[in-house]
Amino acid sequence: MVEPDTQAKAHTHTPVQAQSHWVTELEDEVADLPLSTRLSIADALTLGNAICGFMAVYFTTTGVLVPHLMGTTVGGMSKHSAATAVTLMLLASVFDLFDGLVARKLRSSAMGAELDNLSDLISFGLAPAYFVVVWGLVADDAHGKVSAAAAVMVVLAVVLRLARFSCTTIRDGVFQGMPSPFGAMTVVSVVLLELPFIPTVVAIVGIAWLMVSRVEYPKPRGRLAVITLGWILISMGCLTAWTLDVPGGHLLLQTGAALQCVAAAVIPCFATTRRVNTMRANRREARADALR
Repeated sequence: MVEPDTQAKAHTHTPVQAQSHWVTELEDEVADLPLSTRLSIADALTLGNAICGFMAVYFTTTGVLVPHLMGTTVGGMSKHSAATAVTLMLLASVFDLFDGLVARKLRSSAMGAELDNLSDLISFGLAPAYFVVVWGLVADDAHGKVSAAAAVMVVLAVVLRLARFSCTTIRDGVFQGMPSPFGAMTVVSVVLLELPFIPTVVAIVGIAWLMVSRVEYPKPRGRLAVITLGWILISMGCLTAWTLDVPGGHLLLQTGAALQCVAAAVIPCFATTRRVNTMRANRREARADALR
């Protein structure tokens, strides 16, 4: 017969045994996970996108907003922290560019699309919108509430765009509406141009509208992907020159930001013209077929 104390000890695991039992159960649960729900290389790149977006918010807060609130900056945006935040957003767009390329070459998990949308919301929705909010608080001629309203429109545009992308199907090779990475970089470029407050806000609202519009933008594949990557690297170089006070660095930054804004305005015009010409050509073909 087993004594009560001895019986209690017989059913009690030591800490080492309990930990070993827990680890074994965890390993069994991981082994039971389907392969489609395990992180792939493309998913790792997507998570890098999310990390860059979060760190952009961090540097905007600690390097621009907090010093302004504490009165330790003379005025305007702190160059080093602002440039770091924008560089991180650019790096997030690099991750976003390559995770799609890697996903097409290698396998992608079932979580890939959801992870991509969530990461894009952080890096290309929250981060640029927060950048606009902080600009509205620290710039001399800005108004915090108005800039916050413009930032809300940017976030809503990205949310609506990502939701629409998940539940609609369009023809291959194009995006419907300005892609969120391109939109985020254009929003930041408008701020860095240091235009008067009202034109800047109007431009930001216009960019938000383009992101939810039906204007078609080409997907960055093949040669266009190489051009996109090159443009991102050039933008990083302009930011670095501006931060290090290289002679002509400020002019380089302004030129790069202006070119980004021009591209955002010109691409919809080309896309619309191409679409109209395609419709006219289809009508001519239909009329020619009807006359035969």
